[in-house]
Amino acid sequence: DNMLMTSNKSIGEEVKKVFELFDDLLSPVSFKLIHVSPFTTRKFIEKQFNKLIKAAKNNKKAECIIKLNSLTDKQIINKLYKASQAGVKIQLIVRGICVLIPGINGLSDNISAISIVDRFLEHARILYFNIDENEEYYISSADWMQRNLDNRIEVTCPVFDVKLQKLIKKQL
Repeated sequence: DNMLMTSNKSIGEEVKKVFELFDDLLSPVSFKLIHVSPFTTRKFIEKQFNKLIKAAKNNKKAECIIKLNSLTDKQIINKLYKASQAGVKIQLIVRGICVLIPGINGLSDNISAISIVDRFLEHARILYFNIDENEEYYISSADWMQRNLDNRIEVTCPVFDVKLQKLIKKQL
């Protein structure tokens, strides 16, 4: 797993709000930096892929590397297929269940997928997005499954520190 200890007060305040959700799920909560399931994670993922699709259609470099334990959410898989069809290069590293089928001509020919099983149980969830060398890094607790996106409290957090980004990229 990846863990982020940060001195970024904005992220700290937002994470505090996440823990407050356990006490009061009915109070409205908004987040600016982090993405929290079941409220904003799905929208965030779709927004990221919409940006990649737009970039690819404008002949810009558009790629992502997604490392997860499981990928079963139909809406997200359909968005991945649309991104592939637009020319986005997608690399999936999935430890467990993956129901997306890579390499289908005209559907997922820009998607590669590998499964990792190693001596050590690996649980890192890393999201890397790149549009024309504008790289974004995120770590997450959420797999891309309906239960994680719609029924649980899960957090996806940006990583801003360049040194940490380099360490994360080595894990991909």
